Amino acid sequence: MNTTVSIAGVEFQNPVMTASGTFGSGMEYSQFVDLNRLGAVVTKGVANVPWPGNPTPRVAEVYGGMLNAIGLQNPGIDVFIERDIPFLKKYDTKIIVNVCGKSVADYVEVVEKLGDQPVDMLEINVSCPNVKEGAIAFGQKADALENITKEIKAKAKQPVIMKLSPNVTDITEMARAAESAGADALSLINTITGMKIDIGRRRFVLANKTGGLSGPAIKPVAVRMVYQTAQAVKIPIIGMGGIADASDAIEFILAGATAISVGAMNFVNPYTTVEIVEGIEAYMNQYGVQDIRELIGAVHE
Repeated sequence: MNTTVSIAGVEFQNPVMTASGTFGSGMEYSQFVDLNRLGAVVTKGVANVPWPGNPTPRVAEVYGGMLNAIGLQNPGIDVFIERDIPFLKKYDTKIIVNVCGKSVADYVEVVEKLGDQPVDMLEINVSCPNVKEGAIAFGQKADALENITKEIKAKAKQPVIMKLSPNVTDITEMARAAESAGADALSLINTITGMKIDIGRRRFVLANKTGGLSGPAIKPVAVRMVYQTAQAVKIPIIGMGGIADASDAIEFILAGATAISVGAMNFVNPYTTVEIVEGIEAYMNQYGVQDIRELIGAVHE
């Protein structure tokens, strides 16, 4: 039974990854999860300088998931290189670094600093507010997405994954823009913008007013967007959004994802990722699937 998948020439022992922002760099989770069992650890977003993040409260539980407005708090690329990469290199798993920024130059600076580091891929978070475009996210305008993808690809030494925002009219337009600009792969979906109001206090629950909705509530939207994107582009897709168990993961793979990432469920059950690895293996045994690649995009009418 073969569970290996390949994305842009990088081979993963299985298709199960962690979603950026839900797993740190694996340090806290390593006491629960054998990181050697994962296809990859996708790190929390890292910027060219430390970001303090948004004011609190910045996390709220909602029906079917959670809202977060953390604001991409991170210690900056220099601390990340010194502390996080050496930790992850102790494990037999691939390292994907999530990169964030407020301008194209911010992203490029991080990408260049990672050029000679032992990391396998870069995931570019284009849901960040573009300060030069009035804070509209890079991933919400096709021309801005195409431009930042080209600029990053020109400097990147590792394959580049563009992480698409679902907060757009047509996800396939964004996917095609990233592909045409040279992206090696896509990951989707990032969180859906949401809001919660405390009716007793008549106040917004989050200090930021809005936050990113993640968790099982968004899974049907994510599966649909992955399927649509798989029909629109030829580059590999990493699917995410509300994956709670192996059946969810397999649904994304059948829709066209080569790999999947687990996000909010890490907070509910730290063992989720390894349980999904084992569940995929059990599914393959049950249905006589010899190679997981037989399942990629295998949904039919």
